[in-house]
Amino acid sequence: MFSKETYIQRRSVLKQLVGQGIVVLFGNNEAPCNYPSNCYAPMRQDSTFLYFFGQHRDGLVGVIDIDNDEEWLFGDDIDVEDIVWMGFTPSVADLAAEVGVQKTAPLKSLASHLSPHATNNIHFLPPYRHDTKILIMDLLGIHPSKQKEAASLPLIKAVVKMRATKEPQEIAAIDRACNVGYTMHTTAQRLIRPGITERYVGGQVDGVARSQASGTSFATIFSQHGEIMHGSPTESPLETGRLALCDAGCELDDYCSDHTRTMPVSGRFTQRQLEIYSIVEACHDYVLEVAKPGVRYLDVHMAVCRMMTDRLKELGLMRGDTDEAVHAGAHAMFLPHGLGHMMGMDVHDMEGLGQIYVGFDDETRPNLSQFGTNCLRMGRRLEEGFVVTDEPGIYFIPQLIDEWRSSGHCAEFLNFDKLETYKDFGGIRIEDDVLITADGCRFLGDRRIPYHPQELEAFMAQ
Repeated sequence: MFSKETYIQRRSVLKQLVGQGIVVLFGNNEAPCNYPSNCYAPMRQDSTFLYFFGQHRDGLVGVIDIDNDEEWLFGDDIDVEDIVWMGFTPSVADLAAEVGVQKTAPLKSLASHLSPHATNNIHFLPPYRHDTKILIMDLLGIHPSKQKEAASLPLIKAVVKMRATKEPQEIAAIDRACNVGYTMHTTAQRLIRPGITERYVGGQVDGVARSQASGTSFATIFSQHGEIMHGSPTESPLETGRLALCDAGCELDDYCSDHTRTMPVSGRFTQRQLEIYSIVEACHDYVLEVAKPGVRYLDVHMAVCRMMTDRLKELGLMRGDTDEAVHAGAHAMFLPHGLGHMMGMDVHDMEGLGQIYVGFDDETRPNLSQFGTNCLRMGRRLEEGFVVTDEPGIYFIPQLIDEWRSSGHCAEFLNFDKLETYKDFGGIRIEDDVLITADGCRFLGDRRIPYHPQELEAFMAQ
């Protein structure tokens, strides 16, 4: 938790940006895993509620009455039976005082508090949990199927504007999370060897996040099938000659890290692996040269795609005019996702508010009609204080190769005969978290997880 003044100031700015009405920010409740009293742990608070009200306890709702300049925290005090099992928890009044809120009331009084106000004067964000959707239906009479459309656009835009630009204390928190990320990934790099299972390495990576931070920021990806974007660890033993991809991050002090590294299971890259890896490495490092305030991340993404296409042409995997190939989307055979996304309190920061508002704006709109380009999460102009991921990759997906070959899609730009020989390759991704500074950008975290080939091989050989 930051200082009381931080939350007071944030709510004051929010009032100015939204302008009128009542803002209702729903905190999260415990989420049962497989029966009511066995919940996912630790409880994950809603990020926007945390941003403005700072408290992690379940069952809270924050209300900001702009017209009457009042702020409320609604929730029920914990009774002694809960204290026996879970320990002492401060009263709702005490929690409110910690973040500068003067008024509190039991949760059951929230309905009567909101009922005098017209529904279209009550601002709420798109809900993503079913219990919150049911509460909104009870309070406002809006069916869950209609709530996404009924969510307040002024509130969405105000929250995105505020959370997108990170305060110095937020940047420091992300730096700390990235330092734990360093330990997570170097743990994997030290463990990788033929015969050890994916699940064992993934479990050790998760253990670092749970012992040095609040836990993982998303489900850890660790797989020899790097061509699967979200490959979960399995019982499969690591095999000599394969590549292992680890995409993992932690949450610490409510902020995230997100890194990816791809390692040779045998400790050394084969020549073919090194040829592909060096392309991804060059694309990854290019971002550091060009990402700065005023530059559209869409343009950085497309420049990376052209660089990747040029290098793949040198290997004989692509052909033809580079600009024409990229315009046609041929590069998406190898890179079917965007260069990166916003990151902060959420690993895909604020994605629940609608990517069109987070990663795009009135100037830069998403292209939803082209495979690959339709998966860009971030395209808008960068601003000082933004935190984005830099995560180019090259993947050889057998089913995608087969589908494009059979349909002839982008055949003038792709060497399908050579692609056939890469079906057993897997995939490579390199990812770091980048802060946009006044005149450029920098990686977050004090230590860089080894990724340059010689450095990586030397580290794994220790």
